[in-house]
Amino acid sequence: MMDNDIAAVFLEEASELLESLEQGLLKLQADPNNLDLVNAAFRDLHTIKGSGAMFGFTELAAFIHKFETAFEKIRSGQIKVSASLIRVALRAADEIKGFLAGDAAMTPARQAILDDLEQAVSPGQAPVETPVSASDAGWRLCFRLASDALALGARPEALLDELRGLGAFNLVADLSRIAPLDQIETQACLLGWSTDLPASAREDDIKAVFMFHEGNMEFNLVNLAAPAPEAPASPLPLAESAGTGPQPAQQSATMRVPAERLDELMDQVGELVIAEARLCALANTSKDPSMMAAVEDIQRLASRMRDTTMSIRMVPISSIIGRFRRLVHDLSEGLGKSVNFVVTGADTELDKTVIERLGDPLVHIIRNAIDHGLETDEARAAAGKPDRGTIELSAEHLGAEVVISVKDNGRGLDRSKLRARAIEQGLLSPEATPSEAELFALILEPGFSTAAKVTELSGRGVGMDVVKRTVEGLRGRIVIASEPGHGTTFTLRLPLTLSIIDGLLVEVGGDRYIIPMAAVQEIVELPASDAGADTTSSFLQIRNALVPFLRLRTLLDCAEERNTLQNVIVVSASSMRVGLVVDRILGTNQTVVKQMSRLHAGVKSISGATILGDGSVALVLEVGNLVELARTDLRKIEKAA
Repeated sequence: MMDNDIAAVFLEEASELLESLEQGLLKLQADPNNLDLVNAAFRDLHTIKGSGAMFGFTELAAFIHKFETAFEKIRSGQIKVSASLIRVALRAADEIKGFLAGDAAMTPARQAILDDLEQAVSPGQAPVETPVSASDAGWRLCFRLASDALALGARPEALLDELRGLGAFNLVADLSRIAPLDQIETQACLLGWSTDLPASAREDDIKAVFMFHEGNMEFNLVNLAAPAPEAPASPLPLAESAGTGPQPAQQSATMRVPAERLDELMDQVGELVIAEARLCALANTSKDPSMMAAVEDIQRLASRMRDTTMSIRMVPISSIIGRFRRLVHDLSEGLGKSVNFVVTGADTELDKTVIERLGDPLVHIIRNAIDHGLETDEARAAAGKPDRGTIELSAEHLGAEVVISVKDNGRGLDRSKLRARAIEQGLLSPEATPSEAELFALILEPGFSTAAKVTELSGRGVGMDVVKRTVEGLRGRIVIASEPGHGTTFTLRLPLTLSIIDGLLVEVGGDRYIIPMAAVQEIVELPASDAGADTTSSFLQIRNALVPFLRLRTLLDCAEERNTLQNVIVVSASSMRVGLVVDRILGTNQTVVKQMSRLHAGVKSISGATILGDGSVALVLEVGNLVELARTDLRKIEKAA
């Protein structure tokens, strides 16, 4: 059929088109009169069919042809979009996935879907089609494929079939370029064709038949109803055809690169950053002006390469939103709940590694919100709430973090029920008085569930603990907020990238640590009155604001004698400012973050390690965890007061 490389490219492009088709169908359900959405879905179908036919997926092409024929009735205005039509169209789209996965047989189930699709677009008796006569001709088309088209996999008979589907008649073959028998090249395409098409055929549809041959064929399309053009009558390349309207603006070139190569490139850039730091340390030791100048150039180039490589790996969150729309649609129908799915900030970008691992946690959260959070339509009406429930997914950049929220306007979390269930499962003692955030966080524990019975969707206590493990594995945090009767919000705070960050190198107790620069707001000197205290945390008055601070020397259990002059690095996370007391600030550092081993998984205040220019290792502090630690101390002080 195809070699492996071509097959991979086709399957990847077909998968993207299929996702576009699925999203178009879901949007069409919400906006059934939008002709642009209808045309976009038709183009996706047509492109997958054409690619499949060209690369040997004949069964796929035949299935889509019938799908496309049914959809053409919508496009021509013969039928209106309905919920039942979208439902069966989505089922047909699912079958295309099966064809792409290698299941090529036309099974009775697939035929049943096509029958259902035909029924859905049959408003009573179908209109009687009348033969097209020459007087009905609106277009005259002459074309000839490139001589090497057959060798490249083109199938002229498939193109002719598509033209017939548009109503082509008077089809005539041009034999003028066929050489004598002893001179014929068996792989050369020597025929040309001319045909008439009815005025009802759309120019874009005619051109779309040849979308895979643009710029490499002879093509002349004339509108017989329009005045004769002044352009020469000789056949022209499709990209320069006379009478075909303005040409689209030239698009920037793109190239598909395997993800493994990007990962390897990022690893090499990380090693380059480490080598550059080592070279910088040697230059500072040597004090050689020429060497130091060369190192500055290398530093600048390495920094640009790092930024460029990281930008290549950034992917918009919209790339995974498609599956959520389909999930909401299917759950809405399966549970009988009317649901609106709203997305804001879909163009927010994250590192591709984060995006790839983020899909499953968001699926669990959205499914949980619809199943547990949203009430039935009847319950919402009884409570005086809007008829349709809403799931809102939003994303935005905040410093070096991306904040993703999933919010529903459902019933909210029942605190007493959560507490009773936690005590029953031994997660909470009866006399415990957890904060609201601590109580809500219990739903992320393995096996925890408040569902009264086990269903296909929930009740086993599996899913939300996966969310917690995955997000923490990405060095992120989850915050849950809920208001009874108004809904629940899950907020995920994730780092932009997992690989290379700008860090502030500090010294505490003779050891060196990295604090992510994106979290640093300012640096102040610790007052002498607080320098000798032995408490873990305290407060500073900074510009009329009370800022709690943590003594890293105490937290990290350092035994060395402290400096008399210490600095406070004020960091911010989760909308809270906290000071971190360090002995010395050593400077900024491009930090290649290396993951810690499983033995260190329980050390929440450390997110990774890095290799410095002198070959030593510095630990990377997890600012978010330190801020939460300060928040906990603050609550204890407030309760004691």
